[in-house]
Formats: sequence, C-alpha cells, structure tokens
Amino acid sequence: MPGGRVPAGLTEPVSAPLVCMRGTAGAPSRCIALRGTIGDAVSCAIYEFRPQACREFAPLAAVGRGDEACNDARRRHRLPPLRPAA
Repeated sequence: MPGGRVPAGLTEPVSAPLVCMRGTAGAPSRCIALRGTIGDAVSCAIYEFRPQACREFAPLAAVGRGDEACNDARRRHRLPPLRPAA
C-alpha cells in the first residue's frame, strides 16, 4: 500500500491541505497512535493504516538496523543508536 488511511480524528491540520498525526506538531512530540513506553516497548495502534511518512521512517529498525533519522529520534530519548542499515 503506497500510503495510509489514517482516521481524520487522529490528525490535526498543518496547512492546507497538509495534516500531521495529533501530538506530533509540538514539543515534546508524541504521536496519538503510539502505545507503550519509549525505551521499553512501543507499537503503533494504527499500524496497518499508518501514513506514508511512518512507512518510510526507519524501515529496518524492527530488525535492529537504524538510519540517521531513526538514530536522531533515539538520541532525543537518550537511547543508544542502532547499527547503520547496510
């Protein structure tokens, strides 16, 4: 699937016609669909419907391989970086 089908109630406007996931526009950022505790265990409550940006973010993180965007996010939460994707 090229993009997600996020329920409108989980989004907030950025600028016409752009929206973002509720909770991600400000700081600290926490997506409304994120479940669990960062650094322990997290999951996406709408994984099968997640937006394109989430589909493209750190596609190999689940197998312990990160990219620079993933490791930037991990640094913000004081977590160690993952191995670079090969």
